[in-house]
Amino acid sequence: EGLKAVQMFEAIERGEIKALWIMATNPAVSLPRASAMREALRKLDLFIVSENVRSNDTVNAGAHVLLPAAAWGEKDGTVTNSERRISRQRAFMPPPGEAKPDWWIVSEVAKRLGFAEAFAFRSATDVFREHAALSSFENDGARDFDLGGLVGISFEEFDALEPMQWPVRAGEAQAGRRFFAEGGFFTPDRKARFIAPEPPALRDETSAAFPFRLNTGRIRDQWHTMTRTGRSARLSAHMPEPFAEMHPDDARAARLADGDLAQVSTPHGDCIVKVTVSDGQRPGSLFLPIHWSGESASAACVGDLVAARTDPHSGQPEAKATPAAIAPADFSFRGLIRTRAAVALPAETWWVRIPRADGTEIRFATNQGPLIWHDFAYRLFGPDTKFADRLDASQDTYRAAGFIDGELDGWLCLGPAGVRLHADALATLIPAEAGDASRMLGLSSAGAMLELEPVVCACFGVGADAIRELVASGEARSVQEIGQRLRAGTNCGSCLPGVKRIIAHARTPQPV
Repeated sequence: EGLKAVQMFEAIERGEIKALWIMATNPAVSLPRASAMREALRKLDLFIVSENVRSNDTVNAGAHVLLPAAAWGEKDGTVTNSERRISRQRAFMPPPGEAKPDWWIVSEVAKRLGFAEAFAFRSATDVFREHAALSSFENDGARDFDLGGLVGISFEEFDALEPMQWPVRAGEAQAGRRFFAEGGFFTPDRKARFIAPEPPALRDETSAAFPFRLNTGRIRDQWHTMTRTGRSARLSAHMPEPFAEMHPDDARAARLADGDLAQVSTPHGDCIVKVTVSDGQRPGSLFLPIHWSGESASAACVGDLVAARTDPHSGQPEAKATPAAIAPADFSFRGLIRTRAAVALPAETWWVRIPRADGTEIRFATNQGPLIWHDFAYRLFGPDTKFADRLDASQDTYRAAGFIDGELDGWLCLGPAGVRLHADALATLIPAEAGDASRMLGLSSAGAMLELEPVVCACFGVGADAIRELVASGEARSVQEIGQRLRAGTNCGSCLPGVKRIIAHARTPQPV
C-alpha cells in the first residue's frame, strides 16, 4: 500500500521502512517536524540520494550513496503543465562530470537487481513510449489521461514533438477541448458526483503559550530550499535574511522592533530570524518563508516548526496554521564578514550566509566578545595573509582585514547589538599600497552602512532607502516617477508591489 511526502517519513521514524531513495526533493528541510525527520533518515539501513548539488540538508542527513543527477537544463524529455499541455524539453547544457538523467540511473540500478529486460531503455524516447503505453493500458476511455496515440512514436517524431494537450487517444484526432464541457465525467455512469466535505477546521488551537498562527510560504526571488537560487547574488539581494513578518501591534506587545532578532517557537522546534514589522500582516499571525536551511543559516529551517497535521485525503500538511510563539533573541554583539573562503563560525553563533558576486557575506550575532573574534579572524585570514586589526575596548568594537599582495581579501566587523557598523571603521586598516582594494568584496566608501538595506528591485539593484529618499524629498511621488529616476519596476515588474508599499507608507503620517 502506498504511503503519503509525511506518512512515509513517520514510518521511517518507527523503523518500518529500512531503505529509501530520494530524488528531486529536499525533505530534510521541507517536511513538517523537519528536525525529527532528519533524525529518522539516520535510522535507515540504506539511504540513497540522487542530487545535482554536492551538499544540502538531505544529503547531510547521512546518505550512504550519493548519485550525481542531471539538472533541469541538462535533461532531455517532456514537461506537462497544469492545462495538460505536454511540451518537448531539450537539454541546452551537457551534464557535468558523471551526472546522468534520472531514467538512466534508475535503469542501471534495475539491471543490477536483475530487471534488465523491463528497464532496457536506451533514450528518453523509449521512456516516453512506455509512459504512453501505460496511460492507455486497459483504458478504453475510462480514464482521462491517455496517450495511446503516441505509443509508437519514432525517435525523429519525438525529437520534433510540438506542444499538445492530452488526451491523445489511439485512432482519434487530438481533442484540444475542455474537459466536462458537455458532461462525460469519469464515473461508471459518466455523471458528476457531489461530495459533502467536512467543514474546514484547524487541527490545533492557539494558547497562552503559543498565541500566534504560523503562516509559512515563499518570497519573490527564491525557490524551494534555495539549493540553486540561493547561489545567486542578485536574487539573494532582495530579502537576504530569514525573517518573521508580524503586525506592528503584535510587535509592540512582544517588545520587538523592526530588525530585531527573535526566536519563533512551536511545540516541535525553534528558529531564530530577523523581525520585519508590517501593517500588511494579519494580527495574530507570523509569516516565515520556507527557503532557508542548514546550508544557508544557523537556525532558520521553518520545517522544524510545522506540525505534522495532514489532510486525510491528499496527505498535504497543514503548513499555515501551527500555533507559535515569538520572543526577543538577545545577543550582545552583531557582526559582518566578507570572505572568499569557506567559514566555520564559533559555536553558539547565529548566522546567515549571503552570496555576493565576488565572495560570501556572513551576518552574525553572538554573545562572545571581541577577543574571541580576534582569534577567529586570525585563523580565517590564514598565515599567508597580511593581517590588520583594531580593538576599541571603549566602544566594544572590533575590526579586522586580510590582504594578499596588497589587495583586500576579506574583512570582519563586530560591534554591540543595535549599533550599525560603518565602513569608515575599516578604512584605517587599509594600507596605502592597497589602492582601490577598499572597494573589493563590497566595501564601500567611508561612512556607508555595512548592513545594507534590502534590495527592492533585483533587476537594477535598487534598495528601499533610495526609494524612500526620493519620495521623502518630493522628487518622485508615483511608481512611474520612481521608474524614471531609478529604473525600479521597469523590467520584470515583480518589484512593483514593494515600490507601491514604500510610496504609500512614506505618504502616511507616522506616529510620534
